Amino acid sequence: MTAFDWTLVVLLNGAIIVYGLFLGRETKSASDWFLAGRRLPWWIVGLSLYATAIDSSDLVADSGGTYNLGLSYFVTNWVGTVVGWVVAAHFIVLPMYNAGMYTNAEYLEARFGPTTRLISALVQVQYRTLVLGIIATTIYLTVSIVFDWKEGAWWVVASIAVLATIYTAWGGLRSVAVTDALQSVVMLIASVVLFVLVWSAVGGWSGIKEKLAKHDPDLPAQMLHVGHERIETEGVENLSPKEVANRLLLGGEHREKEGVIKNRTPAWLFCIQFLIAGMAYSVVNHTQSMRLLGSRSKWDLKMSVVVAGSIMLAVTFFNLMMGVMGRALYPELHLLPVDDSLKTTADVIYPILVRDFTGVGLKGLVVAGVLAAAFSTYDSIGSTLSSLLTRDVYARFLVRDRDDRHYLWVGQWLTPMIIGVSFLYVPFLLEAGMLMFYLNLVSAFVVPLLTVYLMGAFTRVHRKAGTVGLLCGVLYGAWRLLAPWAAEHFGIAVLPIAMINESASTVFSMLITSGAMIIVSLRNGWEPRGELRFEEGGGWLRDSQQEAAQLAPLREPTMRFLPAILGGLVIAIGVVLSFVVFW
Repeated sequence: MTAFDWTLVVLLNGAIIVYGLFLGRETKSASDWFLAGRRLPWWIVGLSLYATAIDSSDLVADSGGTYNLGLSYFVTNWVGTVVGWVVAAHFIVLPMYNAGMYTNAEYLEARFGPTTRLISALVQVQYRTLVLGIIATTIYLTVSIVFDWKEGAWWVVASIAVLATIYTAWGGLRSVAVTDALQSVVMLIASVVLFVLVWSAVGGWSGIKEKLAKHDPDLPAQMLHVGHERIETEGVENLSPKEVANRLLLGGEHREKEGVIKNRTPAWLFCIQFLIAGMAYSVVNHTQSMRLLGSRSKWDLKMSVVVAGSIMLAVTFFNLMMGVMGRALYPELHLLPVDDSLKTTADVIYPILVRDFTGVGLKGLVVAGVLAAAFSTYDSIGSTLSSLLTRDVYARFLVRDRDDRHYLWVGQWLTPMIIGVSFLYVPFLLEAGMLMFYLNLVSAFVVPLLTVYLMGAFTRVHRKAGTVGLLCGVLYGAWRLLAPWAAEHFGIAVLPIAMINESASTVFSMLITSGAMIIVSLRNGWEPRGELRFEEGGGWLRDSQQEAAQLAPLREPTMRFLPAILGGLVIAIGVVLSFVVFW
């Protein structure tokens, strides 16, 4: 990194941060901080949705994931996330918007009761602080490799966290949404520039196929087609017969002559896992619903996901192909041109490509894009989890009916605490691949919550079903996470092999959660369609909802069906790309 590169990094991100602080002057009340006064236009909400969805973890961790998984993982963004956005905007977030709600957990209380609200808030805190930990890890890897400054990498991470904390705590959602929109522009430019450089160096699509085939004739099919089964091979030649038997409790075929255990997952099951993971991100994640709730009208709310989805379709290819191209250049981890201490996972591939394929000026632009992606999600998750903890835990269950200024102050001070706690995940993420660690926790804790949202919006399940279903799904997820440990250390099969499989567990999680909800409803009856009950009573929580419901004008443009038509078109394009063009 030259002085000119550093100047680009500081100027591009510094100007955006200063502007965010400037916008923070207008934050006077809790509705300003949590909902931006419901004044955000569709294009700002859409750009902010995209910027929050594609953070530095998507650039670095997801590139490490596609290094191993190939184009199969594209289904997460092309189909899952886009479908989730459209479903959320048209069916799940809309009732929250009409009722003046501040968080998606408030909806769960209105639909299923206060216990479901509390569990939802706590699950989201766990889920999103993990993502903050992933972002910290990606910045550390980027600085260590691109800057060749391993000793000072954590100082850079800490500085970014502190800066994001300051303007988030100061300005709330409006500062965050506008800075996200600006940072998304930097991210887009940087992504395209790096893609073009590496694409040219590797020789385009034909060059990728040729280089992959040179290493392994089967590798092009595995990496360049969505519809290829996933094959995982684990060497066990140095293990005792008992240890091998314990590993087989988790599934797979032992090929004794080769000294390996092979696990095969069919393409359709793999795709379902990624589709559900993408939907879970869009629907469960309050960093997304918080932006939608800040829209200035219902039309803007619905139209914003068309903007976000359109950008997602294009930029996913630029971003996630980095891992595939990296695999073509360095087909084995031990071949990666980086210090041995950083070769534990493929997550280093994106920083390596930045270091080796960009020159003066371009390197600074790409690094600025990576850091802009980090800022856009640090601020988003900080403000989001602060709103959840303030409204859904602190104000609802701990300290009720204080004045508006008190809760604004609590929300502001919770932001640095949340970002600080996220660093506890870092040691685990450095040991294992970040993407697979993330997907494991999503299937265990987030998919049950997704199921509850979908069942609440599209069925008439009983009010008590939410808590029961959520607890059943989460308990299954936690039990499944214990299965590898129990098998390897004690030779105990705590679950059937099919229910341990990472891809299948996502489906089982939805079935267990929804099944429990249906059983409760068969016993206790079904709710009237669309009924919501507000149990907060009076006080700040209920008063603030009623005030927020009056903030946005009831504006319905003449083209009121346009968002639905365009949203369907974006979904169709993602489906064709995933299951036709690249299948």
